[in-house]
Amino acid sequence: MSKRIGKIKIRIPRNIKKGDIIPIKALIIHPMETGFRKDKKTGKLIPAYYINDVTVYYGNEVITRCEWTIAVSADPFMTFYLKADKAAPLRIIWKDNKGGVYEKTVQISPK
Repeated sequence: MSKRIGKIKIRIPRNIKKGDIIPIKALIIHPMETGFRKDKKTGKLIPAYYINDVTVYYGNEVITRCEWTIAVSADPFMTFYLKADKAAPLRIIWKDNKGGVYEKTVQISPK
């Protein structure tokens, strides 16, 4: 498995003003195997391996939660919008079907 699995890039706008509705863009590195694809060398099925739960916190509040399945592409990219009404951490936690739990936090600091 790649050592990059579980890495995430989160992009937030610069110069956020209090009350702005801002886009949050996140790219998660993960193979997202369906369990239906065959290994070209062995002909055997590649076991299912996918992110099945994504939870986003702004401060201590859950602002969104996603339950994903095998239908999500490799290295999934998600965008959502946030009303930046306070200085607080934005934390994304994601879990996969093999028990992996990963997280990343960025600071939202509106002026």
